Amino acid sequence: MNAAQPPEREDVESARDRRTANIVLVGFIILVVGGGLWMMNAFFNQRAMNDCLAEGRRDCAPIAVPGR
Repeated sequence: MNAAQPPEREDVESARDRRTANIVLVGFIILVVGGGLWMMNAFFNQRAMNDCLAEGRRDCAPIAVPGR
């Protein structure tokens, strides 16, 4: 055994392991941010609906008529 080179360890992660972990992490972050944006949009729409109903208006939600 050469003293200049340390022995290879089995628990050292490779570049492929790091790349896979980074891809999974980026996918998770995109999923969390997308879910947060969707939830914020749903809250804003619900708040607008509640404000409209609190004012006593009747035309708060559009009615979809098929064929038009």
